[in-house]
Amino acid sequence: MKAIDVTDENINTILSSQKPLLLDFSAEWCGPCKMMSPVVELIAKEVDGKAIVGKLDIDSNPNTAARFGIRNFPTFLFFKDGKLVDRVIGAVPKSVLDQKVKSLL
Repeated sequence: MKAIDVTDENINTILSSQKPLLLDFSAEWCGPCKMMSPVVELIAKEVDGKAIVGKLDIDSNPNTAARFGIRNFPTFLFFKDGKLVDRVIGAVPKSVLDQKVKSLL
């Protein structure tokens, strides 16, 4: 399973899911975001069916980025039961994101 595209239009529907969510806020022009993209896709495959992994392009979806106070990229937000429970800012080892996702399952 691939990471899903999250937009200003579908964010509330995705947050209403009962599954935990890892949401990657990134931009096409962001070098560290491009570096993290394969990591995010790998995590999406590993947690398929247990959690949702989403990617949000901040340039196309400024309202959601503003809603969550995203100022640095990439930023990874972690949701459980529709509520923000954790965040990681910047390019980090896969193990950091793995540990956060596993804590939500």
